[in-house]
Amino acid sequence: MKRHVALVGFMASGKSTIGKRLARKLGCAFFDIDDLVVERHGAISDIFYAQGEPQFRAYEYDAIAHVLEEELPGIVALGGGAVTHEPTLKLLKKKAYRVFIKVAPEQVLGRLRRSTRVRPLLGPNPSLQKIKELYVKRMPQYAHADLVVEADELSGVQIVDQIIEWLHKKKIEL
Repeated sequence: MKRHVALVGFMASGKSTIGKRLARKLGCAFFDIDDLVVERHGAISDIFYAQGEPQFRAYEYDAIAHVLEEELPGIVALGGGAVTHEPTLKLLKKKAYRVFIKVAPEQVLGRLRRSTRVRPLLGPNPSLQKIKELYVKRMPQYAHADLVVEADELSGVQIVDQIIEWLHKKKIEL
């Protein structure tokens, strides 16, 4: 059975950007779970504020389940907190190879400050302390990925190449 490659990691770690490049280089499909949720249910921040995080996680799970069960294997970019939802984590372990794009909280803060998108769990003015708290809480789920890419000092091309090298070494085809 062929499996998807799911990119996991903290918000603003580059999962969508890396995922698009990786899929293009491998000649397979790319799925951005946040985009799928927005397409079906509206803006993520609106979902968080009006319906709460549990409802968002349910929508996210549905989108991930659809991709992993219905689509041909490809690259899947997950939201930063997807692996914190136990049913989602179980599904990922069963149906995908998980690749953790590891970026330091300080880099995350810099990227978030340059972004126009507000992250509901951090608010409009994210602080390094808040990022670190959330990061530490999520690290156990991230760290159990099949591959951990230490991305702080790497370019996007180097990250993609490292993932492709790992896929070839493991004889994983998409």
